[in-house]
Amino acid sequence: MITLGDVEAAAERITGHVLRTPTVTSPGLSAHLGAHVTAKLELLQRTGSFKARGATAKLLSLSGPERAAGVVAVSGGNHGIAVAVMAGALGVDATVVMPKSAPTRAVEIAEAAGASVVLADTMDAAFALVDDIRAKGPTLVHPFDDPVVIAAQGTVGLELAQDAGELTDVLVSIGGGGLVAGVATALHALRPGTRVWGVETEGARAMSVALASGGPVPVELSSIVSTLSAPSASPLTYEHVSALVTEVLTVTDAEAVQGVLDLAEHAKVWAEPAAGCLLPAVRQVLERVGGGARLGLVVCGGNATTADVTAWAGRFGLR
Repeated sequence: MITLGDVEAAAERITGHVLRTPTVTSPGLSAHLGAHVTAKLELLQRTGSFKARGATAKLLSLSGPERAAGVVAVSGGNHGIAVAVMAGALGVDATVVMPKSAPTRAVEIAEAAGASVVLADTMDAAFALVDDIRAKGPTLVHPFDDPVVIAAQGTVGLELAQDAGELTDVLVSIGGGGLVAGVATALHALRPGTRVWGVETEGARAMSVALASGGPVPVELSSIVSTLSAPSASPLTYEHVSALVTEVLTVTDAEAVQGVLDLAEHAKVWAEPAAGCLLPAVRQVLERVGGGARLGLVVCGGNATTADVTAWAGRFGLR
């Protein structure tokens, strides 16, 4: 498992390449949710999500021959954007494999950054294809199964611990679990006693199923939230979550999209469903811990278009 020292070293490595995003109290969300809310605004991060942290750390860790051979990444959207943009900035050739369900905007941004984008029929097929490409020489920049990446994602928790006031409970979205593993590591060391809750959508329950099964197993994916749709957790992320996370909660896709609308209305930020899922999960947390909670929300990304959200809202009958 990674340590606070690993997270602090990652923070030093990526300084100057990524942003220290704002950590702000949200009066609007506090009133809406009935508890004090502090938001860590990773949607304002370079490339529009926290993924820039892990991608940058991994790219900066490459040797000269590895840089020359380029990198390959598999992604439902945000990780691909981050690898493409940061590789372009650092002069490293990148190939990004995405499922056809990935947001069109993610594909366009990755291509505009100079990456070669390959589309697979499904997320499972995308992971399989990236293994074939790796065999030709590029280094894999994995979205979550890499201690370098996890430590860099943990810098979100490091900044939250340093910049937020008192927090009792922190909520973090889970795809493969790299973000929550890193954040929980930092908070466990710096804010002992703070509960960390993971949040998944019902159609992308890789970590919930892993916890129930005693280890990672493949899951069927049906969520619209492609940025949370990992086909399984990894032994590395499972180990961190099982040791450091209080509970992994699940919400529906409709609830996640409603969360996007609520974040826009009450927090005045434009997030994606991977962040919107935190708001319905807050209600589950408050049912468990009772009054007096002081919440931290990691608003992980904002790479959803108005057309995307309008279509999802229409599909679920939301306004």
